[in-house]
Amino acid sequence: MSWARLGDAHNKLLNLLDTVERGRYEATVRPADRGRFLVGCALSRLVLGELLGVPAAQVPLRRVCPRCGGPHGKVRLADTPDTPPYDFSVTHSGEVVGVAVCRGAQVGLDVEEADGAVDVDAAARTALAAPELTALNTLPPTERKAAFLRTWTRKEAVLKALGVGLGLPLRELRVSAPDAPPAVLTWPPRPAPRPPLPAMADLMVDGTHPASVAVIGAHSLRPVLHDGTAVLARYGH
Repeated sequence: MSWARLGDAHNKLLNLLDTVERGRYEATVRPADRGRFLVGCALSRLVLGELLGVPAAQVPLRRVCPRCGGPHGKVRLADTPDTPPYDFSVTHSGEVVGVAVCRGAQVGLDVEEADGAVDVDAAARTALAAPELTALNTLPPTERKAAFLRTWTRKEAVLKALGVGLGLPLRELRVSAPDAPPAVLTWPPRPAPRPPLPAMADLMVDGTHPASVAVIGAHSLRPVLHDGTAVLARYGH
C-alpha cells in the first residue's frame, strides 16, 4: 500500500498516462481534481510496473464499466496469460492519494478527509443500516463525524473490492461498530452468491484521514506501507 499527496503531482507524470487517462485528465475542470487523478494514475502505474517488471507507461490497464461497458469502471490489469493476478484499488480525498495492490485476491481501499465538509446526519440516513444509525445517534455530537467516517471507509473499501462502487445500497451492507475490529456483519441480497467475508484493516493517514482496506479472498490482512511520495519524486529525475 502506497500513500502520496496532491502536492506530489508534477508535469513529467503526464508521460505515464494512456489515451483514455489523458482524455479524462484534460476533461477534468478543477486543478485539484486533475492533480489527484494524475497522482493516482501515475502511482498505480509505477507500483504495478515495478511488480510486473515492465515500464510504468506500458502497464496494461483497462477500465470497463460492468453495466454499460464504458471506460469508467474500476481500473484493472488486463487479463492476459502473461499478467500475474494482481488487483489494485485507488482512492483519494483532500490532500491524500492512496494505492493498494494485492496478488490473488480482490482489494478495495478508501480514504476520507476528517476535516472535510460533510452533513453527517443526512449522509448517515443514506449510508447506515438501522442498527448502525441507532448506535451513531447514541454518541455525543462531537464523536459522530469520526464514527461515521470510519463506518463509511469500511463500507466503501468493501464495495471497491467487489468492483461495484456505490452500485449496491450502503444501508444493506452492515459492518462492525467503529470502535470494534473491522468486519462485515451483513451482506446485501446482491451479489448472489454472496462472496466470502473480507479481511479488513483500518488506518489513519497523516493523523487526519481515516482509511480502510478490504481484501476478498484472503483469510488475514497485514498492510505493508510504502512511501508513494518518494516513488513519484524518483520518476523523471
